[in-house]
Amino acid sequence: MGKIIIYVGCFLIFLGFLIHYFGDHLKWFGNLPGDVKIANKNINIFIPFTSMILLSILLTVIINFLKKVLK
Repeated sequence: MGKIIIYVGCFLIFLGFLIHYFGDHLKWFGNLPGDVKIANKNINIFIPFTSMILLSILLTVIINFLKKVLK
C-alpha cells in the first residue's frame, strides 16, 4: 500500500508540474467537440463529456501500466 501512495504522490507532483509550466498548451482540454457548454444570461453550464472520456482512457492506460510494472 505504501508503494502505491508514493507512486500516486509522484504522479500528482508530475501532473502539477505539467499544469503549472505547460498550462498554456493545454487550453484545448475542455474545449473538445462533444463538451457541452450552455450559457444563459444567469446560468452557465459546462459538461465536459469528451474531455472526461479522454481522461478516463488515459488514466486507465497509466494504471494498467503501473500494475504491470509494480508486480
